Amino acid sequence: MSVYVKNINGATGHTCQCGSWLHHWENISGKRAGVCAEVRCGKLASEGAHVQKSRNHNASWYIIPLCQKHNAMRGGELEIVEYIPLVLANKQNTCEL
Repeated sequence: MSVYVKNINGATGHTCQCGSWLHHWENISGKRAGVCAEVRCGKLASEGAHVQKSRNHNASWYIIPLCQKHNAMRGGELEIVEYIPLVLANKQNTCEL
């Protein structure tokens, strides 16, 4: 089963006490970022991307590991590897407890 997300425009200025959004994803998921979460990409995940699920009405913001190219994509839909956890970007419910 595939998971589809869209990158959130305008999330660049948001910060997190984890040091970076990629570290936020690693800290909350308990995993190490490896390759980009996009299913057809094999590049190293270098950024924690703000995304929303695109095929439901969930308005929550999530963080996933993406390469620079896929994180720079705006407006389109990305198919991500189903075993990559979507970590909530809501700091009050995650790293700032």
